[in-house]
Amino acid sequence: MSDINVRLSSMVEPVDLLIEDAWLVATMDEKRRELAGGWVAVDNGLVVALGGGTEQTPAAQRRVNASGCLVTPGLINTHHHLFQNMTRAYRPMTSAPLFGWLESLYPLWTAAIDEEAVYLAAWVGLAELAMSGCTTTTDHHYLHPARAGDLLAAEIQAAVELSMRFHPTYGSMSLSVKDGGLPPDDAVRTEDDILAESERHVNRWHDPAVGSMLQIALAPCSPFTVTPDLMLRTAELAERLDVRLHTHLAENSEDDEFSIAQFGRRPVELYEDVGWLTDRSWGAHVVRPNEHEIIRLGAAGVGIAHCPSSNMILSSGISPVVAMRDAGCPVGLGCDGSSSADSASLWQEARLAMLQGKLVSGADQMNARMALEIATRGGAACLGRTGEIGELSVGSVGDVAVWRLEGPQIAGVLDDPIEGWLRCGPFSATHVFVHGEQIVDGGVLTNPQIDEMLTRHRQVAERFQPKS
Repeated sequence: MSDINVRLSSMVEPVDLLIEDAWLVATMDEKRRELAGGWVAVDNGLVVALGGGTEQTPAAQRRVNASGCLVTPGLINTHHHLFQNMTRAYRPMTSAPLFGWLESLYPLWTAAIDEEAVYLAAWVGLAELAMSGCTTTTDHHYLHPARAGDLLAAEIQAAVELSMRFHPTYGSMSLSVKDGGLPPDDAVRTEDDILAESERHVNRWHDPAVGSMLQIALAPCSPFTVTPDLMLRTAELAERLDVRLHTHLAENSEDDEFSIAQFGRRPVELYEDVGWLTDRSWGAHVVRPNEHEIIRLGAAGVGIAHCPSSNMILSSGISPVVAMRDAGCPVGLGCDGSSSADSASLWQEARLAMLQGKLVSGADQMNARMALEIATRGGAACLGRTGEIGELSVGSVGDVAVWRLEGPQIAGVLDDPIEGWLRCGPFSATHVFVHGEQIVDGGVLTNPQIDEMLTRHRQVAERFQPKS
C-alpha cells in the first residue's frame, strides 16, 4: 500500500476541498514534482494530501474540476505600494526616471492620503492581485503623515475583508528636503516616533504562527529618504522583535549617485554598514549591484524582490536575477507601486522575469519553471516562510491557483503546460484559494463589494489629482 493510500485511509471525515483531474499540478515542493492528472486535498486550511491521476483521492465536501488546467501554488508578491493606485498612469510622469517621478508625486500623495484612501487603494489593489493568481502579498507603505491616521490598520482591514494572506510593512521616511532627502517636509516623521510606531504595530498585528494570515516587517523606505542611523536602529529593533526587514536597494544610477555623494559609499556598502546584510532582510529592485556585491549579497542570503515592469518603466535597468540566484540570494517577484508598474499582475511579472532572464543571461539560463519558482518558492524565502507558502506539499498552506489553459492563445500547446502557461497567454487565474477559502471563482472575485469599491475608489482618487 502506497504512502499516500495509507494517509488517505486514515482520513475518516471528508476533506474540505479537493481540486482534481488537473492537466498538471506543479507542486514547487523540494523535489519540484509535477503531477499529471493531479489533485490537491485541503483541510482546515492546509494541504493534507496530493497525488497524480492514478492515485486514490479522498472523499471531499467540495470538489473542483481542474480538467484542462494548470494548478500551481498561489503566487507571492514581495514588493508593492498599494496606495499608489490612486495616481496610476499619471500623465506628467509617464516618461520620468525615478527621482523626478517621486519628486512630482510626493506632494500629491502627502496632501490627500488618509485612512479612507489607503483602505480603498488596498482593497482594489489586493483584488487585482488575487485575480492574477496572487495569494500572499507584502506592501511597502512608507508614507505616514502624522495627520493621516492609522494607515497600516486601514490596509490590514482590506486584506481581512478579502481573505488575502498579508505581509504589510511599517515603512518610514525621516530624511526630508530640508535635510537633503527627496520627500517634502510634511511627509516625514521623527526617528524616535518611527521606531515607537514600528514596535507598536508589530506588537499589535504580527502573528508568527504556522499558517499565519498576517505578518509585519519593518521597512525604512530607501537611502534617499532615511538616515543610516534609522536603518541601523531599525535593524536592531527587528532583531529584538524577530521580524523581517525590507527596503529599496541599488535601484538605479540615481540611487548610486545619491548614496556616494551623501554617504560616501555605494548602496550595498551602506546596506552592510547599517546591519542589513543578513538573511532577515530582502531588498526591492536590486538592479545595479556589481559582481563583488552580488557575491556578498548571496553569501549573506539577502532576499531580492525582482520588479521587472517597474524597472523598465522607470528605465532603471534589468536586475541580474540569474546571477543573484546562483550566488545564493532568494529571488521573488514584485509588482511594485501601481504608479510605476501600473499593473498588479503576478503572471505578467513572471513572464517578464522569464524574458529578461533570457535576454541578459542567455536563453538556456531562464525558463518558465524558473520564473514560476521565483513567483512561488522564491517569494516564500524572501518572506521567511519556506515550506509553508509558495509550494504544494503535505503541511503547506492551502493557497492554490488554478489556471484554465484554453482558447486560441493556448492552441498547439500539447507537451508542456508550464511553458505554455507563461510563453502564451495572457492568463488570469480561473480559481484562487487562500487557506482553503475560494476568493476567485471563474476569474471573478467572490467578494460581492467589488463594484461599490471601484466607485468609491474613483471618487477618492479625484482628491489626488493636482489642483488646476
